[in-house]
Amino acid sequence: MESVYLETTLISYLCSRPSRDLLVAAHQQVTSDWWTSRREAFDCFISQIVIDEVSAGDPDEARKRMEIINMFPVLEVTEEALLLAKAILSSEAIPPRAVREAAHVSVAAVHDVNYLLTWNCTHLANAQVIRRLSVVCNREGFHMPIICTPEELMRG
Repeated sequence: MESVYLETTLISYLCSRPSRDLLVAAHQQVTSDWWTSRREAFDCFISQIVIDEVSAGDPDEARKRMEIINMFPVLEVTEEALLLAKAILSSEAIPPRAVREAAHVSVAAVHDVNYLLTWNCTHLANAQVIRRLSVVCNREGFHMPIICTPEELMRG
């Protein structure tokens, strides 16, 4: 089976109240559709970074998010992953304030995960960012996961 790293935005879209914003509502629906129809086609993983992010905020909402992720194996944030995240940030592939995004990519790359599933189209699922991240990962000796949205991973 191919592997997928579930980045925090995916879990947030899955658990959040239906949005009145049409684009966000569409993303929520696609996320729900992927979750019910495609999730079981992949080995899904999270990391401590995801756990930290989903456990923050409103306690009731955090509990819902934690219930969703508790079934998935947790990839270790290794020293290699920390070094790769540092290389990503120092290369300016993403801005310094996007430390957690660099960590998501580095953990998935170090553990050789096939896909990183996200709705973060500013710092992750963005063609220019992906190109820059790929250069850094390759230079550091890792294969970067394919960064995509659930919509891009709907059909097999």
